[in-house]
Amino acid sequence: MELWSAFFLAFSALLPLINPLGSALVFLGLVGNAPPAVYRDLARRIAITNVIFLGIFELLGSAILHFFGISLPIVQLGGGIVIAAMGWGVLNQNQSTASVPRKEDYSDQGADLLNHLSEKIFYPFTFPITSGPGTLVAMLTLSAHVSGHTVTSHALSHLGVFIAVVVLSLVVYFCYAYAPKITSRISPATAHGVLRVVAFILFCIGVQIAWNGLSSLLKALLKG
Repeated sequence: MELWSAFFLAFSALLPLINPLGSALVFLGLVGNAPPAVYRDLARRIAITNVIFLGIFELLGSAILHFFGISLPIVQLGGGIVIAAMGWGVLNQNQSTASVPRKEDYSDQGADLLNHLSEKIFYPFTFPITSGPGTLVAMLTLSAHVSGHTVTSHALSHLGVFIAVVVLSLVVYFCYAYAPKITSRISPATAHGVLRVVAFILFCIGVQIAWNGLSSLLKALLKG
């Protein structure tokens, strides 16, 4: 019972934050013209990295923040600025660099392109594009909320959260791996428009997260 209740709670909380389809469009804009094999390989690595990243953060997130003396509002403020910067960058990309990949545009240097993009697997593809500060704050909240009164219920609850992370990462894989196909039937003008809208939403999300953190800090300052 604890396992499935924790699973559904975590899945419903993390799905809109990770937003696989919306993140896939941002991912598409950052990768640009690349063969399908590159997209699939990157998607596989990002999904695995995302599982490991969120799994570690679920278990050790609170301890890590406490060790470095970092509060949740600071995480929100700093992470929100990073997300806003990423959205702003995609929003201001030239049309040629943000184009939807077509077969005739594929480069013959697929291996070199993959090596170059592999350096970005964790940052920015996994964090903050796939799992941003909002996701990390949600993971910290879920970790504290699902903790049970017994060792068994505690373990089952955290297992449910981890299963939700794995399922969402699988969804991320399919959305990222087939991002070019998802948009292949969309006209370039429409794809550019959708990408700009998603980038603007990403920018606004970053500003909102940063504002939430700043508001908490200002409230604490005024009370002090």
